[in-house]
Amino acid sequence: METGKRTISDLYEAIIGGFIPWAEARPDIRFVAILGSRARTDHPADDWADLDLLIVTQEPQYYVNTTEWIAKMGKPVLTFIEATASGEQKERRVLYEGMLDVDYSIFPASKIEELLNTQLQTFEENALMLANAFGRGIRVIVDKDRLAEKFRTIISGKGQLKLQPATYEEFIQVVNDFLYHCVWTTKHLMRGELWWALGCLNCYLPSLQLHMTEWQAHATHSENYDTWFKGRFLENWASPEVIMGLRTSFAHYDENDSIKALEASMNLFRQTSMMTAKLLSFQYPLEADKKISAWVKSQLSAHKRKRLQS
Repeated sequence: METGKRTISDLYEAIIGGFIPWAEARPDIRFVAILGSRARTDHPADDWADLDLLIVTQEPQYYVNTTEWIAKMGKPVLTFIEATASGEQKERRVLYEGMLDVDYSIFPASKIEELLNTQLQTFEENALMLANAFGRGIRVIVDKDRLAEKFRTIISGKGQLKLQPATYEEFIQVVNDFLYHCVWTTKHLMRGELWWALGCLNCYLPSLQLHMTEWQAHATHSENYDTWFKGRFLENWASPEVIMGLRTSFAHYDENDSIKALEASMNLFRQTSMMTAKLLSFQYPLEADKKISAWVKSQLSAHKRKRLQS
């Protein structure tokens, strides 16, 4: 896609080109890197990809609490603050003219120093998270303290973040969590709280389905099989049966459609979980599933009959 004679990539490069000298001139900014698709060679950026910038600064609140600085890189249409994927830091999201999406992740320099100065064995999880961000591709554009070298030392040999094999306790936790919330969703459907029920049906239950889908994929292929992060590129790595089942497991804002989607979600999750249990030599809690599925079916059937009679 082109805007005039300049491609979308050209426009993002112009933003980067304006950002670098501005950041270099600010003493509080110690490190800036491009992450995500615009730094990857695997699944690289297309015309719809945003620009992810990690900013390590000694004054994080300035970038969180003010907005005048974002105009240095282009003409903003809107901006807002949200939590980063880890939930620990903040990021400022900006839409510039042309709907160019730039995500400035603001990271306190003190936190980076704390991370880098901690012994590796005490922050293995953080090292893996860094590997997931940096291991898939990083383009350093500002580095005043040679932090890139330290990052690469930490994540050396770790590659992307890999899913650890499921334990039986984790497997049962996810299955029980899913079945419980099927009952929870049914009760709210019965009460007529469609919005509340759909929040679980279309958001929380799929998050548990994703857990099981990842475990199934790893159990089927290998623990090194790449399932990316939070469902990214799921259409490329999940089983065909899961992809097919997902087509009917999300609901419109409609009670009848919600009932059908709940039944489809339960069927898909059961299929995925039982296959995963077989692959991992786990015991699936079939009796609990049968009791809960029978109760859900009877309650929803009675509810539909009652509505038809009214």
